[in-house]
Amino acid sequence: MGIKIILVDDEPEILTLVRDYLSREGFSVLTAINGTDGMQLIEHEQPDLVLLDWMLPGMSGLEMCRRLRETNTIPIIMLTAKSEEIDRVLGLEFGADDYIVKPFSLRELAARIKTVLRRSSGVVQENGTSSVLIRGELSIDVTSHKVSKRGQEIFLTPTEFNILHLLATRPGTVYSRLQLLRQAMGEEYLYYERSIDTHVSNLRKKLEDNPSEPKYVETVFGVGYRFGEGL
Repeated sequence: MGIKIILVDDEPEILTLVRDYLSREGFSVLTAINGTDGMQLIEHEQPDLVLLDWMLPGMSGLEMCRRLRETNTIPIIMLTAKSEEIDRVLGLEFGADDYIVKPFSLRELAARIKTVLRRSSGVVQENGTSSVLIRGELSIDVTSHKVSKRGQEIFLTPTEFNILHLLATRPGTVYSRLQLLRQAMGEEYLYYERSIDTHVSNLRKKLEDNPSEPKYVETVFGVGYRFGEGL
């Protein structure tokens, strides 16, 4: 069986079109028409990636994303008719790895899926011989994509993990937003420059004892971000 994707959308035409196209691309696609059924399907099937429509009846796709992110690092792509930047940023703040605005090209959707899956499997490679980085109270396991602090696991999205790993590999080195996008997400995401701020903000909330005074992911004003030196 190929890579398993769960698509949650209340529009039957979209369900059929996307399922059939992605199936021809080699994916195994399961579908649900509302958030409640979608959550149950995700819990039972443990897919490799989830496609969530933003505007679902009952439990919205945004609420599904929020709930999934409480305990799960599964890659999530939001399908949304909302094109305003504030809406796209809101999706990222809730933990989505990417979004695509309706109406969308099926070919573009497949390309986005493949990119997010590559990112979740680790586009940032370890430069040292060890697969585990120890930085202060943080343990970053590159092989399993797991991060823990004081022995307590921290659930990061694939994008958050890649940003953290990139910064932690070279403490003190300053990366611009564009450099983080290029190396942690990929060339096709360069037009997302400001979204890095959202991912970093989410990362700080999970890592830092006091996110307003970060010691792990520091801001270098007017330049970008760096991992704290001496950690």
